[in-house]
Amino acid sequence: MKRREFITLLGGAAAAWPLAARAQVSQKRPLIAWLGGATRASSLGVMDAFRQGMRELGYVEGGNFDMVYRYADGYAERLPALAQELVRLKPDVILAPATGQTVAAKKATRTIPIVTPALADAVHLGLIASDARPGGNVTGLTPYVAGLPAKQMELAREIVPGARRIGVLNDINDPKAPPQWEELQGAGRLLGVSVTAGEVRAPDDLVNAIQGLRDQQPDAVIVLQTSMLLSERQKIAALAAAMRLPMIYGYREHVVDGGLISYGVDLRDCFRRSAVYVDKILKGTAPGDVPVEFPTKLELVINLKAAKALGLEMPPTLLARADEVIE
Repeated sequence: MKRREFITLLGGAAAAWPLAARAQVSQKRPLIAWLGGATRASSLGVMDAFRQGMRELGYVEGGNFDMVYRYADGYAERLPALAQELVRLKPDVILAPATGQTVAAKKATRTIPIVTPALADAVHLGLIASDARPGGNVTGLTPYVAGLPAKQMELAREIVPGARRIGVLNDINDPKAPPQWEELQGAGRLLGVSVTAGEVRAPDDLVNAIQGLRDQQPDAVIVLQTSMLLSERQKIAALAAAMRLPMIYGYREHVVDGGLISYGVDLRDCFRRSAVYVDKILKGTAPGDVPVEFPTKLELVINLKAAKALGLEMPPTLLARADEVIE
């Protein structure tokens, strides 16, 4: 082959290669893996909120990105195997809805970015270096505002004036639970209120735990903000009604599904906002460079039908403060 012909051939190959490479890259859509601790059915609301956030940024599932889903159905011991299964699929981002799933995902990979819409106690657990500079492969939003459990206790005493005994439904397998439990104990000491716990490890424990709380005759029960308890919200609401226990929650979803009252952050907004984190990572930002975000808005939601079933008259001042009243 003559030198001129060789150079022409080489130049043609060089010109063609980027086109082929671009075509190959365009065919590979980003893959996002959902590592759910709850059931699929109970995750639909927050899942839809995440998809909405992605659509707002120009992403359509099955169009320009794909998702794979795994669910532990409330059984934390299933998470490690599910996390390893997802890591083998080599996703671009793992969306771990809450801290328990993040711990499992972090143990399975130190390189794949992990975004958590409901991150808690992350520094203490070694998931991030700091809120401002997470470092590593984990970032997200933290809906656990300091002082919130104490506000929920004050709310319980507003619903049941003179309440002296508060029960706590405590999911001891969830890393988000201990800070809430400790704060409630501290608030109880300050207010002169007795605080007792009904402990659960899995959905199968709920009936015995709530019956045990009822036997202690609490004036009200606070349900901690954990993945499994959120997943089992319909069952918890039914048990609360059957045992006539006024229950206070941290998430609106509990109240929509029959619970009495909630005070906390808008979990759906956290999941919608987490799409911004995924977008930044897909565009090349390292997860360790994306600061953890703190929601600022708290919402009060009341279910009047549940209140009537329990024989409770909601104070007018409380109804006036509510962001949403379900009738």
